[in-house]
Amino acid sequence: MANAASGMAVHDDCKLKFQELKAKRTHRFIVFKIEEKQKQVIVEKLGEPTESYEDFTKCLPADECRYAVYDFDFLTAENVPKSRIFFIAWSPDTSRIRSKMIYASSKDRFKRELDGIQVELQATDPTEMGLDVFKSRAN
Repeated sequence: MANAASGMAVHDDCKLKFQELKAKRTHRFIVFKIEEKQKQVIVEKLGEPTESYEDFTKCLPADECRYAVYDFDFLTAENVPKSRIFFIAWSPDTSRIRSKMIYASSKDRFKRELDGIQVELQATDPTEMGLDVFKSRAN
């Protein structure tokens, strides 16, 4: 059980879409899901550049774990527009124990595959990844 995730594969699409988000900003966010039977991480949802933070949070299931990447735009104290790429480990309290374990044990390995993550957030409920949290962590 402990090493259920040691053989977790990462679908090429995950890295490809992440590179597009990072280099071309073709996506506002990406939601990733672990396919437990195939033991691999896949892209579940892509957010259009025009989509909002609210659109993003609606894509995270209330009772299932996910990984997500969000391209967060903000203004610095000097009013300079900047962006930060956030990695979110979404693990709601109501999700299955086994699922939480698989996501937790695969997270670092998966994150390493995505070169360019700037901030990591762990969230068990929406308040832990609110816009205020993003803003305080981005600076």
